[in-house]
Amino acid sequence: MHKYLRAIGFSQIKELDDQDRLLHDVLSHYDFKKVIENEDHQLFAEISREYAPNAGITVCGHYDEDNLFHMEYYYPHFWGSQVTTYEQVTVERHIATESYAAACDDMRVGTTLIFYLNNASEYLSLKESGVFKEVQASVTLAALADSGSILMPVRKEKKPVTENPEKTEHRNSLVNAAQNGDQKAIESLTMEDIDAYTTLTNRVKHEDIYTIVDSYFMPYGMECDLYSILGDITSVEKNVNAVTDEEIWQMSILCNDVPMDVCINAKDLFGEPAVGRRFKGSVWLQGRVDI
Repeated sequence: MHKYLRAIGFSQIKELDDQDRLLHDVLSHYDFKKVIENEDHQLFAEISREYAPNAGITVCGHYDEDNLFHMEYYYPHFWGSQVTTYEQVTVERHIATESYAAACDDMRVGTTLIFYLNNASEYLSLKESGVFKEVQASVTLAALADSGSILMPVRKEKKPVTENPEKTEHRNSLVNAAQNGDQKAIESLTMEDIDAYTTLTNRVKHEDIYTIVDSYFMPYGMECDLYSILGDITSVEKNVNAVTDEEIWQMSILCNDVPMDVCINAKDLFGEPAVGRRFKGSVWLQGRVDI
């Protein structure tokens, strides 16, 4: 079973027969379907059904010469509602299946964001037409969480409105310069990290770590599109899986100034989400690339 099926309300799918019935339902009662000829001149199909708002299952495969569909893989999807970033995007095919990983550098996070591409058919269509290469594109990120908890917000000192944007812009320019090999920028960022580490080491002796660190976005586990995140909840909605009646939470969060949406089964969330509180959890990052 796919580990993140439970995130969209299918926590009881544990047998292969149950999985087969679910996939048959997707293929028989789909909401979205797109067929595109890939670079091998095969008809690649992406078939999706929603079981909650913006959340469902996508089945991918190929049509043969007799117009028979052969499933290659499936995955639970969650489509985000807000543009996360506008950066240069690189897309690469996975080795085992005709699925894709996308990557973009985001200065706010200070690292490369790698995510599972959930509009592969649109990408293939643009690639075949020669439109999509390594280009600037808007990226809408969303994530499925297998576990999470709600933390209270951190009371922040009031600062001039103009201070944070200038500080962020300066740091972004340093990160960009460091990535291009600027030695002075690398040294400056290294000193900042040392100062931050020293401050953190002193404060953690007397304060809880989550009152010091109010947000983070960092890789988690062995796979490149898994992350551990902590961010402020900006909107929250409880929905129900149309088949299982399991409750799921869908939240918009701001994590390191990066807006994204998160979907999690209510059974797997500790605490009551609300705007202003924080979400902490481990997630599988997905995204759509739009040119």
